[in-house]
Amino acid sequence: MHSAAIAPIRGLREVLGALTLGRSERADAFTPDDLTLLEDITRRAGLALDNARLYQRQRKVAETMQRYLLPQLPRVPGLEMTSRYLPAPDASHVGGDWYDAFPLGEGDTALVVGDVSGHDLDAAAGMAQLRNVLRSYAWSSRDEPPGRVVERVDRAVLRITDVSMATLVLAVLGTDEEGRWTLRWTNAGHPPPLLVTREGVADYLTEGGGMLLGTGTDRPRADGSTVLPPGATLVLYTDGLIEAPSHTIDEGLERLRRHAAALAHRPVGEFTDELLRRARPADNDDDVALLAVRVGTRPARG
Repeated sequence: MHSAAIAPIRGLREVLGALTLGRSERADAFTPDDLTLLEDITRRAGLALDNARLYQRQRKVAETMQRYLLPQLPRVPGLEMTSRYLPAPDASHVGGDWYDAFPLGEGDTALVVGDVSGHDLDAAAGMAQLRNVLRSYAWSSRDEPPGRVVERVDRAVLRITDVSMATLVLAVLGTDEEGRWTLRWTNAGHPPPLLVTREGVADYLTEGGGMLLGTGTDRPRADGSTVLPPGATLVLYTDGLIEAPSHTIDEGLERLRRHAAALAHRPVGEFTDELLRRARPADNDDDVALLAVRVGTRPARG
């Protein structure tokens, strides 16, 4: 049997060392043409391996950036908040899903969930840009309704960020003169928020809908509003929780609603973990960001 050792090349060195080939049926030595062909094969294999390693590094950077930028949730009297971020099973789908929650003053709290188009490091970077722009406008325009805030954000997206298109929900949670929890929100092309009462009635908040960000359509945005009953849980999520190749979006929404209703009595952390486990499709190929907020009895202001 004749064999030939092909010198290792960059990319295969750490894994294979030197590639050795042999043949047992022919006694002839390898010809120069044989060796040229084998060298070309190993060069191509090394290039493929290098590309795979580079891609894995990029994915790791994107996922690390995404997790680093997701915020610590604020402590608000009378509220229980919890959040989860799950990366995509498919390495090609790390992207721009995010959630946010921050105080606006006067007892109001901003709640956000969004999704920047794309599944790569650029999407994760775009998510960071959009989050910072939204925080700035929400704080500086905190006396205005959410729809007006998102109008300004939409105009800014095309001018001062690298974001091409994105969806989001901006909600403001506060209290009215009677001390009841109230929610105002606007929806820019995102899956609707889900409200679950402690009795297990689950409904989507479909008011306040509008176009996604980045279309260049400068139109007024609508707002929705509702009173949250004590013990209710608000669920903000990205489309990875409901979308999958095997079923329609409507089927995914119904699956999420049904499981959320069945879990309404669970503590909010357990509610969130079980909801992810039960509702996330088995063939999901996207990442998921989820923010759950449960309202209780708000202490009287001092």
